[in-house]
Amino acid sequence: MLDLHVHLLGHLDREANADNIRTFLEQARTSNLKQIGFADHDMYWEKLNLGLIREVAEEYPDLQVRVGLEVDYREGLEWPIKRLLDSFPFDYVIGSVHQLDGWFFDSPGEEEKHKCCDPDKYYRQYFDAVEKAASSGLFDIIGHFDLIKIFNMRPHTDVRTLAASALRAIKEQGLVVEINTNGRYKPVKEFYPELKLIEIMKEMGIPFTLGSDAHDSVAVGRDISEVCHMLKELNIDYVVGFKQRKPQKIAI
Repeated sequence: MLDLHVHLLGHLDREANADNIRTFLEQARTSNLKQIGFADHDMYWEKLNLGLIREVAEEYPDLQVRVGLEVDYREGLEWPIKRLLDSFPFDYVIGSVHQLDGWFFDSPGEEEKHKCCDPDKYYRQYFDAVEKAASSGLFDIIGHFDLIKIFNMRPHTDVRTLAASALRAIKEQGLVVEINTNGRYKPVKEFYPELKLIEIMKEMGIPFTLGSDAHDSVAVGRDISEVCHMLKELNIDYVVGFKQRKPQKIAI
């Protein structure tokens, strides 16, 4: 199977050197992955050595090693983002929303603010940003689609209603949505996106890819097999990998 959301650098916890790359690739083998994608945060761009990943990958002919990037979408900065994406031949790009008007809402120290705000207001603001990210034409994948729930803040309005415009943009742009297993290890304790959003995406014909959001090697491939089992129960028989920014169907 595959895991396209792997952070070699974590949050600058280690260097992008050959030994660390090998540690991640060895775990990919242990997790029985066919395809692994490194997608570090764009804020660490200057610390990356993306060519080295491809060099080390030659030592692992049994693995399809992809090089991506996770980009924090910021409205008004589409042109600088495009320049960055044009500077390297990425296999895919994940578009994510981590901040609202400069508020990094998923930071651990921000949990209390989630408890004293109007959840519908922030959900609407969040999905508006996701819609703009999807419509920007910059990305191949939308990452952790409902990340706003990270601290278990739930809206009063049905989340499918709040997310409807973002979902239409994803469908119109032909994007792929990531099922991200890392939410299980956050206060919300469930995958991103939640099941009823996955079900409506299936109805809309939106395809899925898989990601652990691993920030260290031991998390590579974590819970990916469980997600595959869930997708099979929903009669979804493939997920999407990438090469040179072209999607590839991979049977589950």
